[in-house]
Amino acid sequence: MSVKLVAIDIDGTLLDSNRKITPKVKETLQKANKKGIYIVLCTGRPLPGVKDQLTELDLYGDNDYVITYNGSLVQATKTNKIISEYSLSHDDFLEIELMSRKVGTHLHTIDDKAIYTANRDIGKYTVHEAYLVDMPLKYRTVEEMTPDLSIIKMMMIDEPEILDKAISQLPEEFSNKYTTVKSTDFYYEILNKEASKGNALAKLADHLGIKQSEVMAIGDNENDLSMIEYAGIGVAMGNATENVKQAADVHTSSNDEDGVAEVLLKYL
Repeated sequence: MSVKLVAIDIDGTLLDSNRKITPKVKETLQKANKKGIYIVLCTGRPLPGVKDQLTELDLYGDNDYVITYNGSLVQATKTNKIISEYSLSHDDFLEIELMSRKVGTHLHTIDDKAIYTANRDIGKYTVHEAYLVDMPLKYRTVEEMTPDLSIIKMMMIDEPEILDKAISQLPEEFSNKYTTVKSTDFYYEILNKEASKGNALAKLADHLGIKQSEVMAIGDNENDLSMIEYAGIGVAMGNATENVKQAADVHTSSNDEDGVAEVLLKYL
């Protein structure tokens, strides 16, 4: 089967446990790119959080694209031209913020410039996210979060046992209103209903004139499920969650064992 586009999750997939791209993975991706295969990083991170990886892999060319915020934003890396964008309204913000307080979990809000939280006791996983994605962290009261902000996603974050209890208390109508994904044990992401990695990948493939059967998607966690289910070849990392492994067409080694390179080399 011919592969023309490869969508790759970052954390737990592209990066090893030390948050590095291994030499073999880097070499294989650059080889694929030189052959004309689109290499598209597809992540829950915002754009500032992927710039180092885009630079290392030399993915700032005329035909390079990136999918960020778990599918909320698809854009060209060189020009920043937006292919697809889904955001949350101010009313969505107010509803989600109130719900987080009802179920007892920390929360932060992300636009294209910063991470905001109304929690006076700023959660350690909010600090962790700001550090991870290299974005400024700002304390803002609910009243200071004005309608002019272009909110891309919100995240309930907390210790796993606290977060799981909070999620179990969410009303069904709330969960049905948004796209929600638990991207790690301590992150529960809330996005526009139309936003997902799978939808974003489909839009990009259509924009590029690439068939679904010519798309490969590689991931390890729940937020990767939609793109793995969409792709002609869905690949689960060796360290993937069980539901991702069940959904995948192909399994590869873990992120500490050059899993991305291993599966790509079979199709180059």
